[in-house]
Amino acid sequence: MKVKLKRINENFLLEASGKNDTPVYIDNSSEENPKGASPMELLLMGVGGCSAIDVISILKKQRQEITAYDVEVTGERHVEKEAKVFTAMHVIIYLEGQITPEKAIRAAALSFDKYCSVSLTLAPSVAITHEIIVNGIHLPQS
Repeated sequence: MKVKLKRINENFLLEASGKNDTPVYIDNSSEENPKGASPMELLLMGVGGCSAIDVISILKKQRQEITAYDVEVTGERHVEKEAKVFTAMHVIIYLEGQITPEKAIRAAALSFDKYCSVSLTLAPSVAITHEIIVNGIHLPQS
């Protein structure tokens, strides 16, 4: 796997791309009017996106009808040496549609415990938790 980054202004704005050349903009969020996501925001997005692909794939295979899928990922940071590292992340998955609650719980568990490469990469040093809300109902965790 390989990505490329190119500086596109006189400050910190970078254009990144992967194998399909879709641009992703990265910027320093401490600057005024950033034009892209910060690298730390991209980590949160990576966890949310990776788990979303897993959960949607699993539920589709189980013939669950997903009409909406939203994810919110928050991260807790603390200062370690000079860096502010993530110590914990919490993912809230919002699903709408004809979805069996037990299948949603199982799909999320499979993602975070077995399939999501991003969260599994971070897991040794970052505590990652999740919760699921289906059609406005908060589901109990397994």
